Amino acid sequence: MSVVENGEALPRTGWRKILVEPARPKWIAQKPNAHWYAVITVCFGAFMGQLDASIVTLAFPTMEKEFHVTVGAVQWVGLAYLLMLVGALTAVGRYADMVGRKLLYTYGFLLFILGSALCGLSVDLPMLIGFRILQAGGAAMLQANSVAIIVGAMPPEKLGRGIGVQGAAQALGLALGPAVGGALISLGGWRLIFFVNVPVGLVATVLAWFLIPRSKHLAQRVPFDWTGLGLFAPAVIAAMLALSLGNHIGWLSPEMIVFYVVAVAFFVLFVVRESRAKHPMLDLALMRIKSFSMGIASGWLIYLIIFGVLFVVPYFLEDGLHLSPGRTGLELLAMPLAIGIFAPLAGNLADRTGPKPLLVFGMSISTIALLALALYHGNVPVFLLELFVSGAGLGLSTAPNNAATMGAIPKHASGVGSGVLNMARGLGTALGLALTGLVFTLFADNATEPSLVTKGFEFSAIFLALVAAVVVVLSVFRDNGALSSDPTVNVE
Repeated sequence: MSVVENGEALPRTGWRKILVEPARPKWIAQKPNAHWYAVITVCFGAFMGQLDASIVTLAFPTMEKEFHVTVGAVQWVGLAYLLMLVGALTAVGRYADMVGRKLLYTYGFLLFILGSALCGLSVDLPMLIGFRILQAGGAAMLQANSVAIIVGAMPPEKLGRGIGVQGAAQALGLALGPAVGGALISLGGWRLIFFVNVPVGLVATVLAWFLIPRSKHLAQRVPFDWTGLGLFAPAVIAAMLALSLGNHIGWLSPEMIVFYVVAVAFFVLFVVRESRAKHPMLDLALMRIKSFSMGIASGWLIYLIIFGVLFVVPYFLEDGLHLSPGRTGLELLAMPLAIGIFAPLAGNLADRTGPKPLLVFGMSISTIALLALALYHGNVPVFLLELFVSGAGLGLSTAPNNAATMGAIPKHASGVGSGVLNMARGLGTALGLALTGLVFTLFADNATEPSLVTKGFEFSAIFLALVAAVVVVLSVFRDNGALSSDPTVNVE
């Protein structure tokens, strides 16, 4: 249990030291660029999280053969991880706001390492799925605190730049995932994609312990809202199951109806509970802050677009243009690489201009590029250019949106804010795959003719362009306030 004085955790003696955030060494804290050490450390978690998410799916065929199970069974290796991650993010963020974000982030690395090692040692599929849930618990502790740590470490005038660098690390992990995953599986089988997390994670844990500053502006320590979590988790899990399985089992199947009812019922009960609770897990007053709620909505839709594109483009390149899987993977790098290039630039500019101009401009570019993908896609170089431009627009938008969203809430709520923001990303990912997959299959389900595949791709690109246009509209009506988080913000 932490002792807090003037917003900072103070050390204790004995074994309780491990439950208290240590201060950075003075020689580090006194360096002019010490805040960048914290950002770089957070980038380890951002990179590993996206890398892990994008490489595991490559191992599904190998796991299917080794464990002698169906494709549907193997998919639970990814789905179980996603359900645990998204369901836990908000709760972890809220708890971190009280006990220390650095503390949970550092131990999140250790849990992620343990889960990764046990995944690699698994002897059957149920064991692997169980340890993936453990690994996801560690990932939730990392993701729920990453942006909050940057908010606490960076000077206000550099907040956008710091979040932009973190966004670049995420994009890099996403871009390199297929190539790294393929190489690791070729070298040592599917187990190596889990074992590789152990040495990297140990280095990152040490860096986090020494380079991340102690948490400031902690919330008052109060009893945790377990009832709220008990209502929130089933709502999120049911929604994620519906989004993830709808295209496979039918959107109006009996199972889906159950998911819909559970999601809506538990969400309503959660809102009622949180509106009346003395110490809620999620302070609903935060959602009444316009810049925060619109930022969450925008982030949700932006990730819907990103993963919608990543879903549908391989089908078009392989089945429509008859490119090889290896060539397809290389072509697909264009969008995440563009995000990685432009996210830091956008963060830097947003510190000077505010987020709104970049959001409007970036999402307008993405809208136009996605429409161009739908209309002009027969020439591969032109296709790559359109894909790159769409990624550039998304890169120009993500960092300003995340910085403005976090800057709109008080610092003592930055953990729960970061958790909600990352939860929106997870839901956006699932929704992007589900809805883009639905649009694509309406025109190209089980199609072998290139013309049908092309038609499915065209309508999917138009759908994603319309989503991007919605983000443009949301951005037009946002405030263009400062990016820095102000602990005196009134959330009532």
